[in-house]
Amino acid sequence: MSANGVQQLMEGVKLGNEDDVRASVSKYYGETLQKSSDLKTSACCTAKSPPKEAIDILRQLPQEIISKYYGCGSPFPRGLMGSGLRVLDLGCGSGRDCYVCAALVGEKGFLTGIDMTPAQLEVAEQHSAAWQQHLGYAQPNMKFVKGSIEQLDAAGIPPASVDIVISNCVINLSPDKAAVLQQVHRVLAPGGEMYFSDVYCDRRLPAEVRSHEVLLGECLGGALAVDDFVHLAQQAGFHEPRVLEAEPITVHDSELKALLGDAAFYSITFRLFKLPDNPFDAQPQPAAAA
Repeated sequence: MSANGVQQLMEGVKLGNEDDVRASVSKYYGETLQKSSDLKTSACCTAKSPPKEAIDILRQLPQEIISKYYGCGSPFPRGLMGSGLRVLDLGCGSGRDCYVCAALVGEKGFLTGIDMTPAQLEVAEQHSAAWQQHLGYAQPNMKFVKGSIEQLDAAGIPPASVDIVISNCVINLSPDKAAVLQQVHRVLAPGGEMYFSDVYCDRRLPAEVRSHEVLLGECLGGALAVDDFVHLAQQAGFHEPRVLEAEPITVHDSELKALLGDAAFYSITFRLFKLPDNPFDAQPQPAAAA
């Protein structure tokens, strides 16, 4: 793709005024949705069961964290157990995936969750101390930060400070997805990876869909066409994305169905790798098993 084509793509996939989009998303997840059963589509629901080790931990989580979970996949790389890795969760919400990963990586690992919605972060932080005690850790290995996933630097996430970045049905909500991918590449250590689930479409969506408040909040309005995502990821410095899982998404609401027409949506789990300048210098990553 030419430089001019890349620039047009990066501008074309933006969702409009960034402040307006963030305010709309924050309101939807902080006020409109009170629990996962309030959703109007299956986009923010996990279709397949997580790995067994994650299921065992999920059964121990506080119900409030589970009830305010709005993810579309299971971004738990195999090999996390006892790995001591540093993990960053983009758009952590109520913290469900952070709590699971904090248990998986062990006391020597560390979890950072970032989110822009105060109501969600309040839930995540409320149970954090009790969870650390439950795990029997002498020192906390998890923290939550308020901030924008397009501006990880402003949120205090240093360059090359993270081994794995996870995210669960969040990047589609971003008004500037190119900036998110660039920031992820910046904070990943060489040899690190982004392992995440999100919503994608089989085509580019029209403006009236992309600006629809409910469709945006339900993770459909901001869904990228798969080919556009691949181009953005490569432009940010990642090598060709790897697809791990793909599941179709169902729209239950008849009014929303009519607005979407024939567009087909999928929950896809991807892996992106930040390879070092000399790949043979990379440290082995325990979570790098497909």
